[in-house]
Amino acid sequence: MTSDPLLRSGRFSAWLLAIRPPTLTAAVVPVIVGTAVAARAETAQFGAAMAALFGALLIQIGTNLVNDVDDFARGADAAGRLGPTRVTQAGLLTPHQVRSAAWLAFGAAAVAGSYLCAQAGWPIVAVGVASIASGLAYTGGPWPLGYNGLGDVFVFIFFGLVAVVATYYVQAGSVSGVAVAAALPVGALATAILVVNNVRDHETDRVVGKRTLAVRLGERAVRAEYIGLVTLAYAVPAALWLHGDSAWILLPWLTLPWAIRLSRLMTTCREGPRFNGALRSTAQLHAAFGVLFAAGLLA
Repeated sequence: MTSDPLLRSGRFSAWLLAIRPPTLTAAVVPVIVGTAVAARAETAQFGAAMAALFGALLIQIGTNLVNDVDDFARGADAAGRLGPTRVTQAGLLTPHQVRSAAWLAFGAAAVAGSYLCAQAGWPIVAVGVASIASGLAYTGGPWPLGYNGLGDVFVFIFFGLVAVVATYYVQAGSVSGVAVAAALPVGALATAILVVNNVRDHETDRVVGKRTLAVRLGERAVRAEYIGLVTLAYAVPAALWLHGDSAWILLPWLTLPWAIRLSRLMTTCREGPRFNGALRSTAQLHAAFGVLFAAGLLA
């Protein structure tokens, strides 16, 4: 029998549920891609890359925790929801515990950010403050982004453009066109993950007043959004190749059959529970695409 009281009581598992490990690749992939762009420009710095990784992970964890407790407080995590267990709603952890852990994660992210600020200066302060503020405002505050149809924009900007370009910036000290271009598919596929979630939950979200794009525009429109985001992701490596990159930049296209299968599923699926599988698979596609894209950028 283990001597760890957390494991014995099941609270360790509860905290794992709370931080949502399967979602954390959305924080890792931008750092990998941004670092690959820096390495391609011969400006990569291991210390800055690791600090960026820790900061991104901690902000993602903090956002997940805030989302858990705020959705519970707003009634979005009702008993009939189709997604994974949420710890506050299930009574596994108290709202105070979850919110305190979120602040701890954001505070630790600020510590990692202080190292990056010393490396790259005040722009990183602005990026860090904006990222944490957006994480808090995603489901919290008087006008939560996720409840007012801005979740997709938030994810595309902060898990794509900001994360990739900032990772490059802290290593290179500048912004490049390649870094911005590389951010587009990363942000597009991260947003596609959210689209699956919103299509799955659009009925329960409508009941509780959570006005995601799936609620505002209808599920047919956001299914089309998914196809558009996937198309954008695969168009960027092709555009870079046409503008002079080697054929290695097309490595992410190895995942295209996978993306096509998911796109077909998104246009035909009507069974709520099946979206959980589509959600996991889209997250895995995002990770695989990101690793291959980074390899292509380096090659």
